[in-house]
Amino acid sequence: MALLRKINQVLLMLLILMAVALLYSKTFKARPPANHSDLDHEAPGRAVEGGAESEVETDIPVVICASEERVGAAMATINSVYSNTQANVFFYIVTLRDAIKLIRQYIKKTKLKEIRYKILEFNPMVLKGKVKPESPRPDLLHPLNFVRFYLPLLAISNHKRIVYLDDDVIVQGDIKELYSIKLESGHAAAFASDCDLPSTHEMVRSVGMQTTYMGFLDYRKPEVRELGINPSDCSFNPGVFVADVEEWKKQKITKQLEKWMSKNFKENLYSSAMAGGVATPPMLIVFHDKYTTIDPKWHVRHLGWSPDTRYAELFLQEANLLHWNGHFKPWDYPCVHLDLWEKWFIPDPSGKFSLVRPEI
Repeated sequence: MALLRKINQVLLMLLILMAVALLYSKTFKARPPANHSDLDHEAPGRAVEGGAESEVETDIPVVICASEERVGAAMATINSVYSNTQANVFFYIVTLRDAIKLIRQYIKKTKLKEIRYKILEFNPMVLKGKVKPESPRPDLLHPLNFVRFYLPLLAISNHKRIVYLDDDVIVQGDIKELYSIKLESGHAAAFASDCDLPSTHEMVRSVGMQTTYMGFLDYRKPEVRELGINPSDCSFNPGVFVADVEEWKKQKITKQLEKWMSKNFKENLYSSAMAGGVATPPMLIVFHDKYTTIDPKWHVRHLGWSPDTRYAELFLQEANLLHWNGHFKPWDYPCVHLDLWEKWFIPDPSGKFSLVRPEI
């Protein structure tokens, strides 16, 4: 009998241990590693990492996208902003999952370790059914090109306004000046008009640049004509802008942009052959006659449209922001005014991003 009681006690203990183990596994089981399917398909992005300091309401928030293949460009942009201001700037670096580790190392192993930042992972699933995978320049269809559509919906703290910069930009002035621009009542953003800089017109015409809506929208399509936009109206470049977050939300700008993305997906309202991409035309439609104009010196552009057409050096030295929009980028070759960009370039500690330069 004593032996039987001991056997029963052992069995009871085993049953208790099994029950405890089962309860623990259900309650405290670790979640599997995240993958793209973990992201809410309706959420544009999420924060994955930040620096030692959190953002505060008085910061100047600057959003910059950093793709894996162009990470060195984004770091040069960040370096130029950080080095030319005494203001408290907080960088939101938006990327895809494959570049998170590379960005983290780039910052922590270089002088950029001093910046205040947060890395945001963009969810490309929000673009499903809105972007056709075809363009003479595939880089313009990269998911990060559409981050600007979703600024107020990203994992960004409560800021009244946001500065957005493309990664082929160098800032030579104090970013606080651009951030502090007075937006007109009812305007959700401020851009630089493509017709606002007379000294560039001769250069722009010489390389065949379009500066009007005719160069971006297909006016053969009835739906485009019904917009009532004069094809000779000046276009603007959305690679640099200041956004009023509350006004953006109030006017449902993101929904409007998505509407015109979806329409183009179905009806090809602005062919990639005409516009060079499909990120600019929706913004031109939604913001037509509804944006504040940026000081021309805060967006001197077209530096990447020709490998041999140059601006006057004095003109560029007086500019607050330079933009190598176009095919010829300053980390590649050929390209003009390389010295103005290389001044802010920081070598990639991993060696993955390197400059293309001619052999001497």
